[in-house]
Amino acid sequence: MRYADGGGLFERGRATSEQVRLKAAQWFAQDVAVAEIARRLRVSTNAVYAWRRRWRTEGEAGLASKGPGGSSCRLDQRRLDRLAEALERGPAAHGFGDDQRWTLARVSDLIAKLFHTRYTPRGVSYLSHSMGLSPQVPAHRAVERDDDAVVTWRRETWPAGKR
Repeated sequence: MRYADGGGLFERGRATSEQVRLKAAQWFAQDVAVAEIARRLRVSTNAVYAWRRRWRTEGEAGLASKGPGGSSCRLDQRRLDRLAEALERGPAAHGFGDDQRWTLARVSDLIAKLFHTRYTPRGVSYLSHSMGLSPQVPAHRAVERDDDAVVTWRRETWPAGKR
């Protein structure tokens, strides 16, 4: 359930975790032992100690979810839509030659060219995953590929080699 919207948990997971912390807050008010709270909630005692420190200084508001973690995206939704359209056109449309594969470095260069914003390859990977894109095997087959020869090899040569 991680890496949904910039890192961490989905909204539902954050809400569930918050409910667990708020349940612990009720028991803090009743002076239930930390080890007992940890056992009841099936969490570590270190987590319960940290929650109790926050509860003592900030109250129940300190146990509320702070939203998704991580830094915010440097591209707004309009720019993300433009990037998706540019990626759909393919690498050749942007001067990357005849090789029809997007690499992280190429996407980083495209973002720099379109939006004057630099992303590292790892940042491009996070960005592409947040856009719903994932690494894919190229759909194109080599021009030299002979499908009939592949079928023959699988039927005749491969079984003979297994023996």
